[in-house]
Amino acid sequence: MSVVAITRYGGRLSAYVLGAASGAVKIIGVILVIATFNFILVHAAPGDPAQVIAGQSGAADETLLRQIRSAYGLDQPYLVQLASSLKKTLTLDLGYSYRQQRTVLSLLLERLPATLLLTGTAFILSLVFGTALGTIAGTRAGKWSDTFFTIVSLLLYALPVFWLGLMLVLLFSVQLNWLPPFGYVTVGVEMTTWQRIADIAWHMVLPTLSLAAVYLAIYARLMRSSIIEVKQQDFIKTARAKGVTESRIVMHHLLRNAILPVITVAGMQAGGVVGGAVVVETVFAWPGLGRLIYDAVLQRDYPVMQGIFLIMSIVVIGLNLLTEAVYRMVDPRISVRSVT
Repeated sequence: MSVVAITRYGGRLSAYVLGAASGAVKIIGVILVIATFNFILVHAAPGDPAQVIAGQSGAADETLLRQIRSAYGLDQPYLVQLASSLKKTLTLDLGYSYRQQRTVLSLLLERLPATLLLTGTAFILSLVFGTALGTIAGTRAGKWSDTFFTIVSLLLYALPVFWLGLMLVLLFSVQLNWLPPFGYVTVGVEMTTWQRIADIAWHMVLPTLSLAAVYLAIYARLMRSSIIEVKQQDFIKTARAKGVTESRIVMHHLLRNAILPVITVAGMQAGGVVGGAVVVETVFAWPGLGRLIYDAVLQRDYPVMQGIFLIMSIVVIGLNLLTEAVYRMVDPRISVRSVT
């Protein structure tokens, strides 16, 4: 290997290392800013966690309130509490739950898999089926199938998630008795590993459909509009003039260019899917972060609320990075610099 080649390789490696280090510093900075805003917003909410804890113990005199505030650091100055919270965030110490009497990190690690399973499945289903329906509607614009899919997508977009979930429970659980109405797994039944997986999947059907419906409608409408726009481009007309089959045009030309706006919106709304899980998990008693944060808000459990907000923020950052990677896979002409 020549000296010039070694120099070029070393320069590229150094640039990559510096870029990775710079990106890591930026991510840490963003997480600290998010943690700061989380602390400010959570502590700005009305209510006193000390009174909630004291009320649960059946006594709320001033002596007990002072002891509780001292034990959990609630009597410290505001800025001292903020600095302590940021320091703990850097060391992955998310605090201690007032209500659960457990570390917040252990609670999150226990509930996070259920939320990721639900939201991940709903996100993938909505993206895949929304893209497919939008492609069918866009390639058949003006025909009866386009009108049918347009009406269905508008109806799904207009329905509130909680109402749709309740209607699905009434239909498939109460009336038809096909699917379980709530929960994560059947309680009190011994099952093998595969039986347990099948049981969890069976319990996931209704909450997944409820959560995926709105986003499926969004992706379908967006894909339809993108397909119609790309169909008017010159390279599509050239492909048809060369005698390329319609199926090949759709798969190799239309989809590859029309799906980029859908990927952009999906990357931005992925965090919204996690946020929407709060309502769905409450309706279906799904033991995830959504249910946990609902209980934490009612109980003024500050550490749990801050921990969940932080974890959700990190998940959104990770999904944005994943969106950039998918961009490069779909269209290699787009570099990382142009995306970021």
